[in-house]
Amino acid sequence: MSEQKDSKTKETSPGKKPSAQKEGGKGKSKKDAGGGASFEVQMERPRGPSKPPRLKAQYDSKIVSALMQQLGLKNRMEVPRLEKVVVSACVKEALTNPKALDNAVEEIALITGQKPKVTRAKKSIAGFKLRAGQAIGATVTLRRAAMYEFLDRLVNVALPRVRDFKGINPKSFDGRGNYSFGIKEQIIFPEINYDRVDKIRGMNITVATSAKTNDHARALLAELGMPFRK
Repeated sequence: MSEQKDSKTKETSPGKKPSAQKEGGKGKSKKDAGGGASFEVQMERPRGPSKPPRLKAQYDSKIVSALMQQLGLKNRMEVPRLEKVVVSACVKEALTNPKALDNAVEEIALITGQKPKVTRAKKSIAGFKLRAGQAIGATVTLRRAAMYEFLDRLVNVALPRVRDFKGINPKSFDGRGNYSFGIKEQIIFPEINYDRVDKIRGMNITVATSAKTNDHARALLAELGMPFRK
């Protein structure tokens, strides 16, 4: 029997490629792998550098030159600077009420703008009914722009709201340029909603600097606006 050719099939010459169908015609439109509707990928325009925090700009423009003159430094790189700010809290009621720790973590996240890390006990203490590995606190480390913004709000907004505030202790340095102090009430921060507070809690704040002596660190924090007791 002679081979019968199907009249509906079309042969193309080896030198030609099948013509592409127009997008607006009856051909296939642009679809994703799942056969959905057509979409377009929009590329975001590159953004410019963000504006530095107010306290950081003040440090670069005024505080550095003031410290060089005050401390007798000749090189700008010798001027002490901030390295990090650590905010931590120990929640003893978390031993019997785990929800209390969740509330403390939420409050620290609101105050600092960064999610804290839950800290756990390293060893068991029978007198405190504490087991090794049990969650008992939270801590967060702020660097770069975040630490300047937090310190600015702490000095100019939070500390002035402390009841009968007379300044912080000017001697709470560790001899290596680090300063630590405690806060008794978290409600001094405006980010905390007083109606949602289940219990008044305190927290510890440590400001780490590159200063090698207590005097240099004290001069730096004083220029940044830290209200030391006189």
